[in-house]
Amino acid sequence: MNIPSSLPFEDLERVYTLLAETIDGVGPERKVLFLSKLALVLAQELGDFAKVALAIDTARQDLD
Repeated sequence: MNIPSSLPFEDLERVYTLLAETIDGVGPERKVLFLSKLALVLAQELGDFAKVALAIDTARQDLD
C-alpha cells in the first residue's frame, strides 16, 4: 500500500536527514523511545486513526 504524499520530494529528503541526525543524537538507548514518541506526536497531528494505521502498515512492509 502506498500513502499519497503532498510533501515535495526535496522536503521528504530533508525530513529523512533530520530524522537520521536526531536518532544519532538521542543515542541507541533512547532510539525506540524517541521513535515511539514521534509516532504518537505525528498521529495526534494527523488526527485520523485509519490514516495512522495505514501508515504503520506501510512502514512495516519490506523491512528485510
